[in-house]
Amino acid sequence: MTPGENGPSTPEDDDPFGYLYADGQARGAQPPSGGYGYPNSVSRVRTVGERQYGQQQATYGQGVPPQGAYGQQAPQQGAYGQPNAHYQAPETLTGGAPAGRQPARPAPGRRGPNTKGLLIGAIAVVAAVVIGIGVAMINGNSDDGDKNADQVGTAPTQSQGHSPSPSGSSSAASDSMQSDASALEPAGGASKASDVKGASSSDGSYVTGLNQPGASVTWKVDVPSDGPYTLFVYYSAAGADQSMSVTVNGTPFGSKLDMQNYRHAKDGDFTNGWTHSFVWPTLKKGSNTISVSCGAGDKCNTLISNVKLKPGQVKKDS
Repeated sequence: MTPGENGPSTPEDDDPFGYLYADGQARGAQPPSGGYGYPNSVSRVRTVGERQYGQQQATYGQGVPPQGAYGQQAPQQGAYGQPNAHYQAPETLTGGAPAGRQPARPAPGRRGPNTKGLLIGAIAVVAAVVIGIGVAMINGNSDDGDKNADQVGTAPTQSQGHSPSPSGSSSAASDSMQSDASALEPAGGASKASDVKGASSSDGSYVTGLNQPGASVTWKVDVPSDGPYTLFVYYSAAGADQSMSVTVNGTPFGSKLDMQNYRHAKDGDFTNGWTHSFVWPTLKKGSNTISVSCGAGDKCNTLISNVKLKPGQVKKDS
């Protein structure tokens, strides 16, 4: 060692890369044997997976194989598809692979419309409508049934018969639109009598002698309003069924008054033949004249005890 030269690798002249230059090589600089860049560097490259967790690290300078110097060939990598010696999977480490991040829970989707509630509401509405229609139809049918039982039309053209009713069931009422035979006007040979029992008039009287052409009985009556009415005629028929003509305010009614022998009384047995029948004339407000007569082609062997009017077209006299 000469004065003024301390030799290679002195601290003040420590150039880690001196071996790369000619003057450094002239001074004897050598490539470092430790970690990359500096001599005796503590950075030691380890093979992947070589270090075991929980074990004591090797002391500096002990148990650590020197890495290849610069210029030396690096260790050969494994062939494609073969495991690399410098790699060790995390699951092989003590304690297993570190817990991965939990996948983020998807945000709850936006809640759609409450279709179930809407469906229930729609069904309730439809059910209410159906129930309402059913109730209306039932009420309508009931009303129609009652109306048909009491009213049939506004312009009847035929007389209506009625099943036999017991004697006395149609006795005079306090109603002003009724009249016994005593208040009727017989004509054409008809007359009043009271010999035959069972007449429904209040005094037992009736009109007889109607069994001849032109014979009639007339009733004058006041009604409260225009419209259809039901004329009940109480009579007795014996033997064959009978029929007579009806005139309203001088105009013939459209059909005959049907006077059947509903009681099935034997010929001449007028005591057991009392019953009633009806027609549906249209009357005007105020005074009206109604006549029952024996016209051409009629069968008039009957006795008439009383007459009665009811508003509307009904089938029952009470």
